[in-house]
Amino acid sequence: MAMMNFKLQCLLPAFLLLSILVTPSIIAAGCQCPEEEEEEGGVRNKTLALKYKIIAIATILLAGILGTFVPLLGKEFPALSPDKDIFFVVKAFAAGVILATGFIHVLPDAYENLTSPKLKENPWAKFPFTGLVSMVAAIATLMVDAGASSYYTRLHLHKAQSESNADEETHPVGHHAHASAEFVGSSTEILRHRVISQVLELGVVVHSVIIGIGMGVSETPSTIKPLVAAITFHQLFEGMGLGGCIAQAKLRTRAAVIMAVFFCLTTPIGIAIGIGVTNSYDEDSPTALIVEGILNAASSDILIYMALVDLLAADFMSLRMQTNTKLQFIANIFLVLGAASMSLLAIWA
Repeated sequence: MAMMNFKLQCLLPAFLLLSILVTPSIIAAGCQCPEEEEEEGGVRNKTLALKYKIIAIATILLAGILGTFVPLLGKEFPALSPDKDIFFVVKAFAAGVILATGFIHVLPDAYENLTSPKLKENPWAKFPFTGLVSMVAAIATLMVDAGASSYYTRLHLHKAQSESNADEETHPVGHHAHASAEFVGSSTEILRHRVISQVLELGVVVHSVIIGIGMGVSETPSTIKPLVAAITFHQLFEGMGLGGCIAQAKLRTRAAVIMAVFFCLTTPIGIAIGIGVTNSYDEDSPTALIVEGILNAASSDILIYMALVDLLAADFMSLRMQTNTKLQFIANIFLVLGAASMSLLAIWA
């Protein structure tokens, strides 16, 4: 039963990605865009822009693979194991990157989309929909996070109790109670990490596809060039954060690889879609602004919630971190460095 539910959870990101991939086609079908209209911020050059996009697909894909799979190699290389101190430090840096992505990059875009003067004044100018969507997304993420964790905890507690009843004739009561507590605690922690990795991937996938499409539809080289560097950096360390969660979830190799590959492909697929709909997709149409604004607002708060609650709070409040002052100090520094470096990229992209 637990494995079946986990397989269903693995299908959720695929379903979400499929719905997002259909969005540009729906928007494009309803807009008529002048093919030679000059974009703001630079001169259009289709040939040069396409070269940059192809380079972007390669570099972003490589960064995603490197970032996601390095933590997963802990099984083969003990130095990369989640049990090592360096893992906590890298994860803190990655969490800082994810946090800054939500606050500095995604949330402001959502405000810009949903407060655009190109939208009708009523109701978009009458109510702060960005804040509403973000709040709802945060509450929904909490409910899914807590609900899934609670379900798996009860499931494994019931399993432990069943084993306890079956073995009570052959083991001392005290010994078995201790073993059951250890079993439930270990299983609950692993399943908790599985829930975290699933929810985090949902939030990552949404905004990865959006930024990919945004780059893909642009035909201004001066706009694309800084985006390549910014998104590559972002993909590398966001992948490390996600890969770390997947590694801690102790999934089967096949499931872990599927999740990692899925993350690595989302932004390149978004860029490819953007290239395909360049001549018909109007990113300033009301429908596009509303759809992108809502998705950005939702994904930003999912990222913020996951970074603060499931990545940072879980590690920083752990017994290992609390009893190791040196590790705590270094992790704090790398958290700030991660957030600062991603924030600085907002100057260029």
